Amino acid sequence: MVATTDREDFVRLTDPYRRELLAHCYRMLGSVDEAEDLVQETCLRAWRSYDGYEGRASLRTWLHRIATNTCLTALEGRARRPLPTGLGEPSQAPEEPLSAPVADVPWLQPLPDALVDPASVAAARGSLRLALVAALQHLPARQRAVLILRDVLEPSGAADREVLDRYVAAFENADMDALLALLRDGVELEMPPFQEWFRGAKDVHRFLVARLHCKGTLRMLPTRANGQPGAAMYVRGEDGVLRPHSVQVLTVEEGAVGRITAFLDGAVIGRFGLPGELR
Repeated sequence: MVATTDREDFVRLTDPYRRELLAHCYRMLGSVDEAEDLVQETCLRAWRSYDGYEGRASLRTWLHRIATNTCLTALEGRARRPLPTGLGEPSQAPEEPLSAPVADVPWLQPLPDALVDPASVAAARGSLRLALVAALQHLPARQRAVLILRDVLEPSGAADREVLDRYVAAFENADMDALLALLRDGVELEMPPFQEWFRGAKDVHRFLVARLHCKGTLRMLPTRANGQPGAAMYVRGEDGVLRPHSVQVLTVEEGAVGRITAFLDGAVIGRFGLPGELR
């Protein structure tokens, strides 16, 4: 009976930190799936050593230390998780078909904001951004851990949502002029699991013009990932049903789109809790 009560107390005390720990493990690994497994492992390790916890550090600090060590163990011998922009130069042929998806690369995954409590997203927004998580992948695991634990602050506000709304409207209305007006000159577009990527408003616009069809052929649902605005794109099939195409995460800079990371892996949609089809 005592053991049961102790276990219940442990769960009650540590549960408020689980989403925060998920964000921490994600930044270390670059994978939502692996981060969820490591949070479970962290809690198991914490429970096994809970009798030795003397309260010299806060419970939060103690759990983060265990999570960091768990991640460092998991990272031994692992390849980094990149985005296409980290693997080579931009493509110069935006109108050409893309090559086959690269299946043997462990691509960086997006982290749905819904999986992380709002306080954690607000406190760690800077260090959750896709570009920074991708950059961290180049560092040795222990250096990565030191930087992540600093939790950079970077406020975001209504301006990001305004840009997202205009971006969604431009796609849904097939208004390529409006879309071009939203892009920064040096905008980058990447689409894992495809290795090709494009830089510059002109090439990104050409790529999208070659593939965007008429108004009514797609719909976009606003979402958020990595503390950034995003949208899930659904494309209408011949049967009239809208099915998932991608989750697009935007980097907004000074009221314009500086980067579009479009995750074309169908499994990504499921992580965001979005519907499998629209009518």
